[in-house]
Amino acid sequence: MLKSVLYTSVALAALSVAAGAQPRLHDENVVVVATRIVTPVDQVASSVTVITADQIEDRQHRSLPDVLRQVPGLNIAQTGGAGGQTSLFMRGTNASHVKVLLDGIDIADPSTPSGAADISKFLAGDIAQVEVLRGPQGALYGSDALGGVINIITKAGEGPARFSASAEAGSFETFNQTAGVSGSYGKLSYAATVQHHHAGATPVTPLNLLPPGQRRNDDYFDNLTASTKLGYDVTDNFDLGLVARYYNTLGRVTGDVFDFVTFASFPSPAQTRISSIGYHSRATAHLVLWDGRLDQTLGLAYGSTITATQDPDNGDSRAIGDRVKLDWQGNIAVTDDHTLVLGAETARDALHPGLSFGFPTTLSRGITTNAGFGSLQSDFGNGVHTSASIRYDDNSRFGNKVTWRLAPSWAIESTGTRLKASLGTGFKAPSLQQLFGTFGGNPLLKPETSFGYDVGVEQSLLGDALTGGVTWFHNDIENLIVSGPAPGFVLGNIGRARTQGVESFIAWKMLDTLTLRGDYTYTDAIDDRTNLALLRRPRHKPSVNANWQATEELLLDATLLYVGPQIDGNRDFSVPRFKKGGTATMDFAASYRLTQTFSLFGRLENAFDNSYQAPEGFLRPGIGGFAGIKANL
Repeated sequence: MLKSVLYTSVALAALSVAAGAQPRLHDENVVVVATRIVTPVDQVASSVTVITADQIEDRQHRSLPDVLRQVPGLNIAQTGGAGGQTSLFMRGTNASHVKVLLDGIDIADPSTPSGAADISKFLAGDIAQVEVLRGPQGALYGSDALGGVINIITKAGEGPARFSASAEAGSFETFNQTAGVSGSYGKLSYAATVQHHHAGATPVTPLNLLPPGQRRNDDYFDNLTASTKLGYDVTDNFDLGLVARYYNTLGRVTGDVFDFVTFASFPSPAQTRISSIGYHSRATAHLVLWDGRLDQTLGLAYGSTITATQDPDNGDSRAIGDRVKLDWQGNIAVTDDHTLVLGAETARDALHPGLSFGFPTTLSRGITTNAGFGSLQSDFGNGVHTSASIRYDDNSRFGNKVTWRLAPSWAIESTGTRLKASLGTGFKAPSLQQLFGTFGGNPLLKPETSFGYDVGVEQSLLGDALTGGVTWFHNDIENLIVSGPAPGFVLGNIGRARTQGVESFIAWKMLDTLTLRGDYTYTDAIDDRTNLALLRRPRHKPSVNANWQATEELLLDATLLYVGPQIDGNRDFSVPRFKKGGTATMDFAASYRLTQTFSLFGRLENAFDNSYQAPEGFLRPGIGGFAGIKANL
């Protein structure tokens, strides 16, 4: 009976997440992304990292790239500081091979060249939990999940009304503010957050790239984001939900000027203006039947992005894309130990007429994808769990694709040991720009595909005070989309790659108030055609974090991150390959609670003032100091 009650409560929480709500408690011991239902981490065979709201607050991260920077198996390349174009390389796969979900919404941008999500504009003030799932995940998530999935869950309201606000200022003409309200009233739950992030002067262009006598222009970035999450309990077994997010950003960056005499480029003396407006929303209806044995959600999502670029040297550009998606998920309790997850969805991605370097783009283009999937989550007792999934996608442009995944795990309670493994397939459908872009588009492109597996072991000691683990992973990727040689640079499926490596960690809770954690990732990412290392995939990436509640009022946090040597090209890729050195950065954060209402906080980023470029040709911010005040009412 107790087991049945526990299953029912977990299933209800899972569908609340699918409906745009969130589990009432967020901690690193439960995840949703690995199975599409709430699952304890010790029952998940796939490699997953969980980052909670408390960890984000302790480290004072202000954007999603900052939140993800220390995650094992993940490398981030960001052109400059806040708002700079950001690429994610998960387990050595391409930057477009990661699906990003926000409360069940696929936030990929159909208007970008690769169709990938632009996380550079995602502020972190309303995040409750981030789950990073590594390895091919096509069986549950379809296209774009070739390398993995990042699942973002935002904060929800519960209980009496709560108000929060914060303001901070610091280096690079930074001035940030947040304000939020959350709670519940009768059958209505609500949460709303407004965030403003401003960095008015970030040095990004290396001085040695500027022509003699040319002055460097610092980058400017301003971001206003508003979000809300609403829920309404119509009856005891039926509720409605709504999540919505809006952002409006303005950036001024230094572009490049091409010299037709020397056939080289150099940073422009005039800045390029980039403005973006984005919307993401999802409405849900959630129904529970048969005493919780059938738990289902129907969702309708819409997202739109408009990006306008005013480039004084290369002409203006404007890109407009949107996505509409209707989805259904049903969780069926076949028995107390076996849960069948079924789903169906249809989505339409559209690219609308705009401008590209001053030239009008093609007519409106679109792709429709219909899909169905099934997954069986099983508990065989004695710590043995499995997840078996299969999915069918039918795309209006490239036809159908079947993907699958199998993930068993075995927790040996007597020794504190957990063995895990997973294997599966993934694919990445060509983006609309890759198919129909004005420059280089190829409507004959085929999907990129992958087969991957991993095997790992985790061990707990000293009553779970000391834990560690190591995972070996391997991926084979085919039909990589790459640009052909000039003239034309037409895209084609001519690439193959192999990525493999090791992810390891050790965590030690030395005291109730002091926790240490170290992570290390080794990645070997090779182009199978040339046997050369893929660009911007460092082989070595270790990090160490210490979190200490020094007193009841004072919290201290420190993170050391080293990103090892890697192959990169120079800023204009006139030198397409060279080895750039590794770099280490140290960040410190502290907060002090003055009263139950007010707290002071401050942080040092890149505390050793290490000057480095990542990617090459774009400076990362030097030492930065920031301080502010927060109120909770």
